[in-house]
Amino acid sequence: MAEMLKSSTFYSDQYLCNADIIPPVEVRARIEVAVLNFLRNLNSKNPSISDLPLVDRSLGNRRASQGLLTESSRIFLSRSFCTRSLMNEKSSKSFIRVWKLMEMCHQILVQEKKVTQRELFYKLLSSSPEYFSSQLQVNRASNLCRSSFFDKQTDVVALLRCSRYSLGIMASSRGVVAGRLLLQATEPNLNIVDCSVCGSSGYAISGDLHFLENLMMKSDARYIIVVEKHAIFQRLAEDQIFNQIPCILITAKGYPDIATRLLLHRMSRVFSELPILGLVDWNPAGLAILCTFKYGSIGMGLEAYRYACNIRWLGLRKNDVEQLIPGESLIQLKTRDHQIAKSLANSEILLDNYKEELAMMVQSGHKAEIEALYVHGFDFLSKYLAKKIVQASYI
Repeated sequence: MAEMLKSSTFYSDQYLCNADIIPPVEVRARIEVAVLNFLRNLNSKNPSISDLPLVDRSLGNRRASQGLLTESSRIFLSRSFCTRSLMNEKSSKSFIRVWKLMEMCHQILVQEKKVTQRELFYKLLSSSPEYFSSQLQVNRASNLCRSSFFDKQTDVVALLRCSRYSLGIMASSRGVVAGRLLLQATEPNLNIVDCSVCGSSGYAISGDLHFLENLMMKSDARYIIVVEKHAIFQRLAEDQIFNQIPCILITAKGYPDIATRLLLHRMSRVFSELPILGLVDWNPAGLAILCTFKYGSIGMGLEAYRYACNIRWLGLRKNDVEQLIPGESLIQLKTRDHQIAKSLANSEILLDNYKEELAMMVQSGHKAEIEALYVHGFDFLSKYLAKKIVQASYI
């Protein structure tokens, strides 16, 4: 503890901007050190209230890391900081929220519990309603990373340099997996799960990140296929495409949650020789989902790199739309689509051929859904994927 007190209060002077996965006892110690240093400043000869130095999570502090020997890239945050101050009217409530959340996390860790984001929110809402937003704001799916509650979690991650899971916050998982994959937990007396016999609904991915990190996996697959939509996943699993194309199917049922991204990241490490292929709608949102799997998310702050993998874009793409989808099946782009497209176009890490696809979407003014391929029959999707994979038609 004494050695920790000598260091920077919030570990802000470390050069590497990442979040550690550490045991509860160390997280509690970091929180206690922060409190002790705060009180020490108040009791000094020249008492003051310390600002909270946080790693800046704005777009301006985002950087891209490109591997020298691989095609993989990652989003990370450079060593640039912002502050939360009690003396600043604009950030005073944010300052208090960070301390409130740290207090609650400390209580959770002392009790050796894990809580979901929703459970944590209601606990904070009951104890400090004047400082936290409504449940509606927290759960707005399209704006989750910008909600004040989620931001406070990310602030604490940036402050203590530890992952959300280390703080006792569990991920809520929507993801499922199917196909040629055997899973076994490290705990004794747990059966092996054969994901090829889980039916069209697949095997539900646990929200316990520690469980996922230690999961033992075996596979004879040759590909991993990431599917944007659950309905498409169900169609492929029902058709048992993994018996035609030896593959693992995985979906987050839309925008990827942390648990699904972590499992995919783990599979990319365990089965490093397998290509990871993405099947998404031909629209800006589909590309955004693909990029979140590929690069990580700036909203995850210091943890972004931990959930990324080198996924390739299998479909839908421009050529598929032009050759396979009739004009009457195309849908006009909406305002939200243009907003997402603009954000993607401004990204410094988006590949040139991805930008070309995006430009074609905007230029045409239309988008296409995977389901539009069913005009050729319900069994056409499997044939489409098989042909694309055999021809290595992915970017």
